[in-house]
Parts: sequence; C-alpha cells; structure tokens
Amino acid sequence: MKSTRAWFVGIGLSGLSVLLQPAQSAEDAATHKPVMITRIFAGPDGQSHAEEIEAKFAPSGGTDVYKLIANAGAELRRAPPGRASDWHTAPRRQYVITLSGRGELELSGGQKVSVGPGHIELVEDITGKGHITRTVGTEDRVTIQVPLSDRP
Repeated sequence: MKSTRAWFVGIGLSGLSVLLQPAQSAEDAATHKPVMITRIFAGPDGQSHAEEIEAKFAPSGGTDVYKLIANAGAELRRAPPGRASDWHTAPRRQYVITLSGRGELELSGGQKVSVGPGHIELVEDITGKGHITRTVGTEDRVTIQVPLSDRP
C-alpha cells in the first residue's frame, strides 16, 4: 500500500513538473502562455476571495524555473461527477492542481471559479466561511494536492 501511494505521488509530481514546464528562455517568455495560479484566501471580512497570480519564471541553467512554496508531501484525489462539498475551509494551505475533469469553486458573494485540467489553485482560506467545491461535467475530477510546509 505504501509503495502504491508513493508511486501515485511520484506520478502526480511528475505530472506537476510537466504542467509547470517553464518557458525556453527569458528572452522569449513573452511568446509563451502565462502560467496562472488562482489564490483562494480568507479576507479580513472572514469571507473567501480569489485572485490570479502569474508564476514568474527565472532563468536557471538553460531552463526557466518557478519555485513553489515549500511543501510537505502530496496526495491524489478523485471525485465523481456531481459531488459537492458544502461550505468548508481548506484543511491546510495547499496547492490543488486539476489533472483531469472539471470543478467549480463557489466563493463569497456567489463568485464562481471554474477549474479544469492544468488549473492551479493556491488554497489558503483556512479560516472564515470557506468555499463550496463541486465536480461538474460527466467525468471524475482528479487532483493532486500539495500541502505547504510551515517553512518559507
């Protein structure tokens, strides 16, 4: 069981590295599609909000690299079509990367964030009202969740 879990985490992290494949060089970065991360966070009003953060790549030995926040392991999750998780806060600060399927996050004030393959969320609303997560469409939503460590 442990080796199977390690295998899935390894495959998921490999998928993450492909997903975050950097631009070929800093000079031609403008010709590449930006890699965006949706940050979900609790505001001072106790409500969950979203903002888009662009991954800023830096040159490193012939490739460009964007360093993720230090993390503490990862896990794959699969949710069936139609699954909904009513108002809840994130269990911890984490990246959630959709590998397949589609989802929808409902935030404060009815704002909805659609997520699909390749979408990256930085979920930080560990306090306050939280958000609703739904699996939409006709296929399972498979995600990799990368918990953030307490270290920067």
